[in-house]
Amino acid sequence: MPASEPVRFGRKRALPSCPNPLFLQWLTDLRDEAKEKGLKIQYTYQKAINSLNKYPLPLKNAKEAKILQNFGDGICKILDDKLQRHYRQNGPNASIHSLPKGAPPPGRTYNNNNSSSNSLAPSRKEIKERNDAGDAGKDRGGDGGTKKKKKREYIPQQRSGGYAVLLTLYRQQQIPGSKGYMFKMELQSEAQPLCDKSFSVPDLGSKYTAWSSVSTLIQKNLLIKTHNPARYSLTDEGLALAERLESVEKERRNVPVEGRRGAAGPEEEEEEEEDAVVDLTASDEESSSSSLAVRSDQSLSERASGETLSSGDAGGLPLPGKTQATMTTSRKPNRDCLLPGTYDVILCVDFIETTGGSHYRKQELVKELQRNGVGFDVRKLNVGDFLWVAREKVAPVPGQLRAPAGRELVLDYIIERKRMDDLCGSIIDGRFREQKFRLKRCGLRRPIYLVEGSSSSAAHLSLPEATLQQAIVNTQVVDGFFVKRVQDVRESAAYLTVMTRYLSKLYQNRTLVCRSRELEGDVPSDEEERGNPSCSLISFAEFNHGAVKNKCQTVREVFARQLMQISGLSGDKAAAILEQYGTPHSLLAAYEKCGSESEKEKLLSCIRYGKLKRNLGPALSRTVYQLYCTPGALT
Repeated sequence: MPASEPVRFGRKRALPSCPNPLFLQWLTDLRDEAKEKGLKIQYTYQKAINSLNKYPLPLKNAKEAKILQNFGDGICKILDDKLQRHYRQNGPNASIHSLPKGAPPPGRTYNNNNSSSNSLAPSRKEIKERNDAGDAGKDRGGDGGTKKKKKREYIPQQRSGGYAVLLTLYRQQQIPGSKGYMFKMELQSEAQPLCDKSFSVPDLGSKYTAWSSVSTLIQKNLLIKTHNPARYSLTDEGLALAERLESVEKERRNVPVEGRRGAAGPEEEEEEEEDAVVDLTASDEESSSSSLAVRSDQSLSERASGETLSSGDAGGLPLPGKTQATMTTSRKPNRDCLLPGTYDVILCVDFIETTGGSHYRKQELVKELQRNGVGFDVRKLNVGDFLWVAREKVAPVPGQLRAPAGRELVLDYIIERKRMDDLCGSIIDGRFREQKFRLKRCGLRRPIYLVEGSSSSAAHLSLPEATLQQAIVNTQVVDGFFVKRVQDVRESAAYLTVMTRYLSKLYQNRTLVCRSRELEGDVPSDEEERGNPSCSLISFAEFNHGAVKNKCQTVREVFARQLMQISGLSGDKAAAILEQYGTPHSLLAAYEKCGSESEKEKLLSCIRYGKLKRNLGPALSRTVYQLYCTPGALT
């Protein structure tokens, strides 16, 4: 550049004017109006303004704007309505590509020149200055234009699921010699009197129970879940909160009922002062409008009759339509047991028995059951092929399409059905022993093996008939299963029909109490043999969940499966070894304490197993020792 020419400093190019100023003005007005009302749609209008500013061609109507980004049906309809009004006021030939005379020019969305008066959006510098001013105001003790929200502490609502769980675990820890945790069924049973909602049955119109709050407690680091089966215990934060809830509960018990209705307790005062108490999440306390209406009607009728619980039982809160005597005599048994006449015995059929494979043969079983008038339900069973449940009778609710689901308790009878070809295949691939092992551990006391087919049907199988017959005899004599031999599908259906009618008569006058597999010593002996009119059964949900084949296993369970892979080592023998050595580590430690090689080989030989209490034997003991202590591959 020649030195004589003056130096010209750079200048940003002026942005071209929008070819659609009328649309731009309408969108700007809509955005400003939404901004004044504090509506979030202002951001949608702003995005549409940005797109319209970038579009270099004139638009004939708002429909053509749909090709632009952030222009949806709603914005286009609004612009079309304004366009039609514009035509009615200014004539059908009015221009839409220029503003009316005297109208202020529409502003651009983003203007890099901060001194321009037409800039609609503040610059980054202005935004930063405003934020700094707001922060400075907060540091000086002011609110800086916005009110500073206090961080809310999670405290469950009184007599909710989380409230009952925290108090129950806290009280259990205060017992001398407490184990410090509780299982699910045990925790639900103990916490139920402290909660207005059921831990097992959801309210009408809702899919959530009081147990849904446990996930919230775990998320808030108030509760910890470990092991399998699950063990629930309080964290340090949960223990501190539960201690506060217990102290408030004790104060409520000491305050007369009349005083509670007139004055707020310590928990209400704390809520009003600190704004720190919040209710449980929607997943715990969500209920339909119908259930709320039922509760409000019950509370109104209760106030009219003056029936309330004592302060020691429910913290002085009125229970809808219930007295204390009714609470103790009717409410708790209805939740923990099924009374005679309130349930039906239903046969449950595994869906594998009705689908796949020989479809005709499996459909024949279903048709035979229907022909015999047997009530059955096809569902997924994680162990066994047939079992029976006592299903609670639930009346349909007016206005609802389906009746609410009733509780189901599993009767102590389960059937594993085997055809001769299936029995042969299961022995070859190892499923035979594994299935018997799982049936023994499923929690039901009366396993039945239903063997379908005659000796002639085993003539052309991979294993000789004598081997199959010996396997059936071992199942009955050694494993203690009841074995039933039938000829074909029709006889299988007939046996299931007879069993269903027998169990319906056997349990018709019995009170069925729900028990948990997790509680030690909760499995009583055979009640029907002793003439006891009550019996304890497992809920179907817990039974089926506990029988999952590929669920998380403990070290003890994996160790048992390893031992049962050894030829000749049955489930009884593996259980006897586990009584002495519960883990591979304990077994290897015992081997290290042995002085000689022969002593290690005979370590397990004197362990007794089974009903006859026979010794495990030196050969099997040597095999186990070689498996776990031989370095490298076994020869």
